[in-house]
Amino acid sequence: MKTKLIGLGILAAVIVAAVAYVGISRGQAVTEINGYVGGEKIGFLEDEEVQEILHDKYELTVDYTKAGSIDMVSGDTEGRDFLFPSNQTALEIYEQMHGKPVQSEIIFNTPIVLYTRSAVAEALVSCGIASEENGVYSVDMVKLTEEVEKGTSWSELGLTQLYGNITVGTTDPTQSNSGNMFAGLVANTLCGGVADQNNIYEVLPRLQNIFQKLGYMESSSSDLFDQFLKTGMGAKPLIAGYESQLLEFAVENPDTWSQISNDIVMLYPTPTVWSSHVYIALDEAGTEGIDALLDEDVQKLAWEKHGFRTGVYDMSADTGHFGVSGLKDEITQIAPMPDAETMDIIIEALR
Repeated sequence: MKTKLIGLGILAAVIVAAVAYVGISRGQAVTEINGYVGGEKIGFLEDEEVQEILHDKYELTVDYTKAGSIDMVSGDTEGRDFLFPSNQTALEIYEQMHGKPVQSEIIFNTPIVLYTRSAVAEALVSCGIASEENGVYSVDMVKLTEEVEKGTSWSELGLTQLYGNITVGTTDPTQSNSGNMFAGLVANTLCGGVADQNNIYEVLPRLQNIFQKLGYMESSSSDLFDQFLKTGMGAKPLIAGYESQLLEFAVENPDTWSQISNDIVMLYPTPTVWSSHVYIALDEAGTEGIDALLDEDVQKLAWEKHGFRTGVYDMSADTGHFGVSGLKDEITQIAPMPDAETMDIIIEALR
């Protein structure tokens, strides 16, 4: 009996040791990758469910530093495994400056939209700059740009409670992706099509004039959106941002959203541009992030909790859970962004 107990004790010890060894081995196998990411993706990367899938299924953890898309691809990347900017133009700029990366892949998309308050949206509709159909608001970029260039005041639209002229608040286009993309969208509008090296120089003075009216610009899309929500209609009547920002906010802050949802309006520019969030692997370790981020469960979380359009969902059946009115099932009126060479010209002109 004593011998049997000793044997069971040894067996138990072996099992405990084996479990501990497996745990230690698994712990040692986890790879940490680090890089720069746009601020609009921080909520996604900090999502515990996303982190759990990356850790348990792919033995991967992600360390990151927030940076503007243009800054990250044009700056020093020493010691970084990846970059995660918010458009393909950033990838083109990276390739011009550093050559082809080890690997790159679009992880998800979101359109550029405008955000405003209900009173402003109603005024824009009344004067024909915007329109509303089945609860979805669209804004005519040609008409909006004309009013900005003319220096039309908010009071001329009937918004006597607002100071100054019509502008669209945006991030600094020389640093941040949302501002950069909005600059590209305005350049397209001024050119009457897609801006390129043949037509951009003719409209550059007008583009510069539009952005000079904005004064101080935030360097981060997340900071601008946060200020829009906190400071009210008087401070930021109309801003450019990502569709995903409002969807993520509504999911993460349901109580706050229920209080302000009747006053926040999302308008889709006609046309708009896609913000394609492209992951750029700078080394072999960085490539491990691509498969992990394209995991079907991770992609599902990216849409359902953070509002990024990923293509793994049934849009027509899946927009209601956000509780955000005016959300388009499908984005159809999309214009191409100007190419990297043209965006370089635009960025330099707006510095």
